[in-house]
Amino acid sequence: MGKVIMIQGTMSNVGKSVITAALCRIFRQDGFRSAPFKSQNMSLNSFITEDGLEISRMQAVQAEAAGIKPDVRMNPILLKPFNDKGSLIIVNGKAVGSMSSREYFNYKTSLVSKIIESFHSLANEYDIIVIEGAGSPVELNLKQNDLVNMGLAAMVDSPVLLVGDIDRGGIFAQLLGTLMLLEPEERFRVKGQIINKFRGDKTLFKPGLDMLYDRSGIPVTGVIPYGNFVIEAEDSLSEKINIRNKADADNEKEYDFLSDLVRKNINMNDIYKIIGIKT
Repeated sequence: MGKVIMIQGTMSNVGKSVITAALCRIFRQDGFRSAPFKSQNMSLNSFITEDGLEISRMQAVQAEAAGIKPDVRMNPILLKPFNDKGSLIIVNGKAVGSMSSREYFNYKTSLVSKIIESFHSLANEYDIIVIEGAGSPVELNLKQNDLVNMGLAAMVDSPVLLVGDIDRGGIFAQLLGTLMLLEPEERFRVKGQIINKFRGDKTLFKPGLDMLYDRSGIPVTGVIPYGNFVIEAEDSLSEKINIRNKADADNEKEYDFLSDLVRKNINMNDIYKIIGIKT
């Protein structure tokens, strides 16, 4: 059974998808076979696998970063919203029907076995599974029967890295507020904090890093600069990265640029310790 690490965020669009792709690339460069996994994704940007099954486009991008073919097991549930209150539900790559938000909320517990089956199938084939969470783990009204954040982390016994977006402001409230709202057993899973999209002189932020550790007891494992790479957040992913055309060589350069940026600004020794791999 492969090792596992989960990337969760303080909110949507903090960089979970990109950091997941970067880690997949770094693990590949370090000689490990890694695969991305996102139990449930809501996106209109989809990708058709070689066997004709539909998954989120971002998991396909992450797979390419890992140097492997996109696989339906990487995203067993895809929600394609058609309005503010309803989505087309795709399970294991095939549409099962349209549901309102409330209908899906009641239906989703029946999908747990499919999620776990997909995860364990991947984990039996790969050295490291990099799981991406969704939104925030402390949307308190949605935590019941959670399948994508701490609920999933508990199901597969995964350690968690918590990502905050300093470019939006309020990084202390983002990280410390999220940790405060987690249940004790959930908070115990968080082994590192990552500050993403940093601009400026890192040395001036050193007191801030100390404050985060002093107030949480959880180390900051990385401060990642704002990067000018082409890979974008899921909802805005479009022609800028087309993993099925002749731009593949350019994509490879972007993945290498991304992995270099993250590797230089994250403590990979700590990451490997968290995962349980000796380096």
